[in-house]
Amino acid sequence: MKQFDRQYRFSAGKSGGEGFEVCADSPENPTALHIHFRIEKCDTETPNTAVISLWNLNQEQLAILNEEDCLVTLRAGYAGNMALIFVGTVIFVSTELDGADRETKIEAVDGRVELRDSYVSLSYCGLINTKKIIEDTAANMGIPLTCSYNAQFANLPNGFSCIGPGRVALDKACASTGLRWQIQNGVMQVKVKDDTMNREVYVLSPDTGLIGIPKKINFGKDAENSEDQSGFEVEYLLNGAIGVGDYVRLESKAAQGYFRVRSVEMDGDNIEGSWMCAARLIEA
Repeated sequence: MKQFDRQYRFSAGKSGGEGFEVCADSPENPTALHIHFRIEKCDTETPNTAVISLWNLNQEQLAILNEEDCLVTLRAGYAGNMALIFVGTVIFVSTELDGADRETKIEAVDGRVELRDSYVSLSYCGLINTKKIIEDTAANMGIPLTCSYNAQFANLPNGFSCIGPGRVALDKACASTGLRWQIQNGVMQVKVKDDTMNREVYVLSPDTGLIGIPKKINFGKDAENSEDQSGFEVEYLLNGAIGVGDYVRLESKAAQGYFRVRSVEMDGDNIEGSWMCAARLIEA
């Protein structure tokens, strides 16, 4: 892809308040602000994080970013095809001189407010389905919920109760049916371990943006696998449509087959440097 095809749309603002948006959604836009971002996503309950730098924001924009619990959204891609790559709450903002310019660095965490502030008091007598518990917890946390097509829920015959952080209720409800939960781009996902939220399989090949040669890696054992798990580290042109947990078909001279995205780092700069993803794929 040519450098001038790099496009992004960044927005920020407190929920229910005023916000702002900056973008580079056309090669003819001479006023697009310089942006650099690094986003880390993983298929675990650990929140996704982002460090985003923007140059030469005005004072009103800086004031909005410094509001408590400011929410930021970033879309990025090529030639008008911009996928949502991050949603999160600002936890730190700093502005420093960068030569004749001013660089503002923003650190943000996906689901920060929902995980920090949620406190539930749930009590069900008699027979209760775990999906109802999860739905009520998500509603209490104020976060959208989606479940994978393979997710199966169980009836608890002796009721359920939980008083405390919302994540504790989720842990208890999911553990009883072998499910896992996580927050991706501001949406709670509930699924079976190693399941995907998306039935689509993406092809990763030199023709679709694969860069260089896939590197063979070993993930070792974990609590649920007695044998070592293997996979590949790959780099490809920025493609936010490929999310954590999605399935890909790797097609290169060094490796072929179906894999699941275990983690992904997105590194982008619309003026210079990279505009790409680095992912770890585990054998499907």
